[in-house]
Amino acid sequence: MSGRTQTISRSWTIVSYILLILFTLVTILPVVWMLYSSFKPMGEIMLHPLRLPTAPTWENYQKAFKYGNLVVSFLNSIFYSGLSTVSTVLLALAAGFALTKFGFKSSSVYFSLFTLGLLITVNSVITPLFIMETSVGLYNTRLGVILPYIAFGLPMAVLLSTSYIRGVPDALIEAAVIDGASYIQIFWKIILIVSTPVLATMAILNFLGNWNEFLMVFTLTSGENMRSLPVSINSFAGRLNEDYGLQFAALVVGTIPMFILYLVAHESVIKGFGEGALKE
Repeated sequence: MSGRTQTISRSWTIVSYILLILFTLVTILPVVWMLYSSFKPMGEIMLHPLRLPTAPTWENYQKAFKYGNLVVSFLNSIFYSGLSTVSTVLLALAAGFALTKFGFKSSSVYFSLFTLGLLITVNSVITPLFIMETSVGLYNTRLGVILPYIAFGLPMAVLLSTSYIRGVPDALIEAAVIDGASYIQIFWKIILIVSTPVLATMAILNFLGNWNEFLMVFTLTSGENMRSLPVSINSFAGRLNEDYGLQFAALVVGTIPMFILYLVAHESVIKGFGEGALKE
């Protein structure tokens, strides 16, 4: 029986590796195809879509930056994603600190209200959000993009921060209070430091989500100077939809920053979850 169990276990291991390899190929090959196709002229893409470029050219990238306003859109994406991520992380950590260490009776009610936000999707509120921002003068403004980003990022961030800060020893907070530290000082000098793993996790997840977000920027802005990179990339599927080379080049521009961020920060995300980000 032991030998049979080992055989079954070995078989499942082989099957698991095969499935992982297939999944990796299905994920990576389209990205590789998009990358080398961005260096091919339109005619070569149409005649030989899977062949490597015979004479690689930067022309697609030059046209993409010229006609797609990608530099401004790239800077907008950094501004939207960066500012909203910093705001979301700080607010979530402050909320987690208050909900777990202040000891007021209604903390569970407020925590439940935050987590209810996980059930709200952008699609379900985009119309009233558009009407509200138009009526208060936030339409086609950067603030009108950043505020919804913060609002939609807070539920998950509060869930992560609350679960993590709950594990911070109360004795550490009490010792700081005895030494005369205020709650604001405790937050900046203790909570932020001990919460570094979950802070990195929240920051990366929020930044990635905001960077790739499309619907809100597309709906809540109209000027080209306000558009983010995904919205500008989408414009190549309209007026320039006949030139796939430009589309591939624009997609590569939008994909490479996320690829680099993942390579640099994926260990921080794993570490944040592994050190108790989801532990009650």
